[in-house]
Amino acid sequence: MKKPAGRNSSAGRTGDSGRSGPPARPSNRNKTATPAKPAAAGRGRPGSATGKAATTLTKPAAKPDRNRAAMRSAPVAPAAGAARPRRSKVTGTNTLDMLDPFEPQRLSKIMAAKGLCSRREADYLIENGWVRVNGKVVDELGAKVLPTVTIDLDARAKNVLGKQVTILYHKPIGVVSGQPEGRYKAAMECLSLENQADRKTSTPFQPAMLKGLAPAGRLDIDSTGLLVLTQDGRIAKQLIDANSTVEKEYLVRVEGELTDRGLEMLRYGLSLDGEALKPARVSWQNEDQLRFILNEGKKRQIRRMCEIVGLKVVGLKRVRIGRVMLGDLPVGQWRLLTPEERF
Repeated sequence: MKKPAGRNSSAGRTGDSGRSGPPARPSNRNKTATPAKPAAAGRGRPGSATGKAATTLTKPAAKPDRNRAAMRSAPVAPAAGAARPRRSKVTGTNTLDMLDPFEPQRLSKIMAAKGLCSRREADYLIENGWVRVNGKVVDELGAKVLPTVTIDLDARAKNVLGKQVTILYHKPIGVVSGQPEGRYKAAMECLSLENQADRKTSTPFQPAMLKGLAPAGRLDIDSTGLLVLTQDGRIAKQLIDANSTVEKEYLVRVEGELTDRGLEMLRYGLSLDGEALKPARVSWQNEDQLRFILNEGKKRQIRRMCEIVGLKVVGLKRVRIGRVMLGDLPVGQWRLLTPEERF
């Protein structure tokens, strides 16, 4: 009958020195038991003894989240309800910013988005084991990685990409940019040593130059001027991607009357195929010729723009793409893009 009373007495008198050893144990248990109750209930005000105990007990539960964030090595995940990055349907200059940074994508697609090469070229480099992802060789086609990884190319890959040619061709009227159409020849069929303008100062024409060569953009069959054909997927992407900002400059001979209002509409305010056109720089070159500077290339865009404002195009010549000029390259002849030239 005295034992219960003794325990209550020792619990209430923590400074009692009348007994040593055993009485200290129940006192210690009582000390830890007091904060344990609110910790189990998940309660306690910040700054109180019980609040500190609750905080200490919840720390281990937060570790897995920090570990996952560290393993991703990626930007912080968007907050709940925030819009996630839009996935792009094209591979372009700004595509990498449009990809979901938390969703694995095909390595070839990421390489194209980073501007390293085209997808087709990426598959070739991967298959040969010339691509490293975060320092490790990846040679499996179709492998998926996060868009935030670090990609390095082997010296052999850089050598292959460096040997790709880009051709500047002064396309005449009656030649199509892509595949042959009926009696009309394709631009690629017109390339030979005989019409190479720089054959004495550059690499002479070789049949291997035609392998994998494709037009980077189009020029109507009834238009003339600068046409780019390239084996380099990076240049093709730079020029023809939907997000490309490379300027194209044209000289356009027209017939008809153009009002001041019509000129302003050519510069901004027209739509084609239900889509508003990007702003253009349009000015008079002389009394019957306009200068157009565009950074997009819809099918027969300039001719359709002029038709809307009451003009008829009777001649169209492309004289510049980016920083590369047509210059004095004769009609029907071609030359190689030099290492110093950049679009």
